[in-house]
Amino acid sequence: MKYLSLTLKWIAGILLLALIGIIIFLHTIDFSPSEDYIEHSFSAVQYKPEYKSFQYKGRNMHYVSIGDSAKQSIMFVHGSPGSWDNFLGFMADSSLLNDFRIISVDRPGFGKSGDGSPERSLSAQSDMISQVLRREHTTAVLIGHSFGGPVIVQMAVDNPDLVDGLVIVAGSVDPDLEKTRWYQIPVHYKAFSWILPDMLYSTNEEIIALKAELEKLSPYWSDIQIPVSVIQGGSDDLVPKENADYAEEMLINTKPHMVRVPDMNHFVPWTNPELIIAETHRINDIILNN
Repeated sequence: MKYLSLTLKWIAGILLLALIGIIIFLHTIDFSPSEDYIEHSFSAVQYKPEYKSFQYKGRNMHYVSIGDSAKQSIMFVHGSPGSWDNFLGFMADSSLLNDFRIISVDRPGFGKSGDGSPERSLSAQSDMISQVLRREHTTAVLIGHSFGGPVIVQMAVDNPDLVDGLVIVAGSVDPDLEKTRWYQIPVHYKAFSWILPDMLYSTNEEIIALKAELEKLSPYWSDIQIPVSVIQGGSDDLVPKENADYAEEMLINTKPHMVRVPDMNHFVPWTNPELIIAETHRINDIILNN
């Protein structure tokens, strides 16, 4: 019995050390590409990226822009978690740079826009990201992936003067499909929130709040009259494919172009970037012909 008790103590100690090691690892790991990698990505591009930050309502907002400012602007809005460099490949894409000025933001709570300081309100996120367009003195076609989907819808509702079109990519837009998981609740509280790295804390907080935020947004989808594309994979394990059905149903004052790919997963910007590029050009053609 004595040896069993000692063995159990040793096992418990090893498991505790392993848990501490995992927590330390999660807090120190950096998934962002290196500066050398970013520089190399833009090496063959005729334009130089511009890295910009500004203060707004007590928060630092960071974004990167590239391309000819005389051309139609497009803005990429990442998911949760994420950062501006999720769209690095698009920002160095010659077919896009031929026609567009490209902007990519760090959403509030991520990257250099206050990593670990989450913004739970879609309206507040809309306001902060819209300030980027105001500072750039431009309107834009917005491309939002995952959590970026409802953010760009909110921006189109709140600031129709700034938004020329929407490309919703695997967007979490249906409030009825948002479920809070049991494991999200403990780390919501300060006693346990330290376990999560800043990026994942921001993710947890805004996802917990998303259902209520989508319910607030629901009555205003009918305000949207600009061109919209919805891209959705049928094999998306993170954002159910029925979100696309909801968007199509709610966009009653515009006819969204629906791109449904049965065997496509959630990670469209990496697995099927050509779909996003094609829909961005399609919307731009509509804008030019109106």
